[in-house]
Amino acid sequence: MDGRHHGTAERRRTKQGGTGDGKSERLDSTGETGEPTRGTPWREEGRRDTGLLEGKTTGTQISDTVSTKLQRIAGLARETPERAFLSLAHHIDLDFLHEAFRRTRKDGATGVDGRTAEEYEERLEENLQSLLDRFKSARYKAPPVRRTYIPKGHGKEQRPIGIPTFEDKVLQRAVTMVLAAVYEQEFLTCSHGYRPGRSARTALTDLRQELMAMGGGWVLEVDIKSFFDSLEHSQLLRILDQRVRDGVLRRHPRSPQTDTAGTCAASKRRMRSAGRGWPGAD
Repeated sequence: MDGRHHGTAERRRTKQGGTGDGKSERLDSTGETGEPTRGTPWREEGRRDTGLLEGKTTGTQISDTVSTKLQRIAGLARETPERAFLSLAHHIDLDFLHEAFRRTRKDGATGVDGRTAEEYEERLEENLQSLLDRFKSARYKAPPVRRTYIPKGHGKEQRPIGIPTFEDKVLQRAVTMVLAAVYEQEFLTCSHGYRPGRSARTALTDLRQELMAMGGGWVLEVDIKSFFDSLEHSQLLRILDQRVRDGVLRRHPRSPQTDTAGTCAASKRRMRSAGRGWPGAD
């Protein structure tokens, strides 16, 4: 069964098992989904014909409690592709933050507060509970992102990068886990960038298989210059609105960036919690 027929059958089963207005009874009882939206144009051709998550939200072991939550979110996202989620933040609890902490890299550079992962872990339970309380009560304020520069390519050009504080990385990871469960149901099989369990290596493997199947062909490598520098965040937020409208996830403003000399600059490269998703957060 190809992607198109599978998607059609999936929607047909959802309608037949619903309440008569196209909404599933199980979904209505949770209150997690909102009104239908136009959403991303539905791309059945080449769509993943797999289980909900199949363990692909992470390449590492995951706790049963968190796994159950992510599977639930993924199931709702797949069963109702035209609906926006109004309530997702309640899935992030202390166990969820523990899992996010476990997945966050511990050897990365420190942010503006100079706090290392080891220092944060010394009072882990207290720190995570405080982070959760501030996140849920809208008192969490994302610290400035420390801006530094790394070499770009083989020339003298440098690329600016933002380094969040370790605590901010943990919260970003938690939000990323929630959003990934939603959006993994949308991606095509040919998409590999910033996805769990996928990388440039898996993209090359697929490319080789396709070329072998077609007996060779031309391969063009295209790179958009300064793509993330010039990306309109307002457009990204409009795209996010099509699937996620949870106010708790969306309430955090963009944080300023601080360069290595301590000068603040307006951040054009960063969206707080809900928007910071897949690129980074580790």
